[in-house]
Amino acid sequence: MNSDFYYMQLALKEAQTAYSINEVPVGVVVVDSKNLIICKSHNVRERNFSIFGHAELDAIDFISKNNKSWRLCDYTFYVTLEPCIMCMAALISARIKRLVFGAYDSKGGAISLGYNFSKDHRLNHSFPIVGGLIEDDCGALLRDFFKSKRK
Repeated sequence: MNSDFYYMQLALKEAQTAYSINEVPVGVVVVDSKNLIICKSHNVRERNFSIFGHAELDAIDFISKNNKSWRLCDYTFYVTLEPCIMCMAALISARIKRLVFGAYDSKGGAISLGYNFSKDHRLNHSFPIVGGLIEDDCGALLRDFFKSKRK
């Protein structure tokens, strides 16, 4: 669990980078089975003018292209916000090993909305999920970002 905390802290730094460039502050760190950091990313929706600019999708794309494979079976994703339905489906399709996330998202998170794809045995892949790690820090950054937008 200590390594989970460490990688989530790094993902939070990525989220802070997103905040600093006026992106919704979501960050991701991806680690392989040897605990080596393979990728760090953050949201880039505004910069890229794309709905696909979510941190998770950016990381999946980067790793897949570098590995010349869409199968990401050996990778754990550390994300500061519970993945949305689109990202959760992509993580399942990429066949990741494990997901750890920070803040729950009651308005957009796949699990919070009742779509826990990873426990749906009709699908051809599932993975363990740990939610709520450093939830207070991740949630505070998001609340601060959106509060500044409402001013």
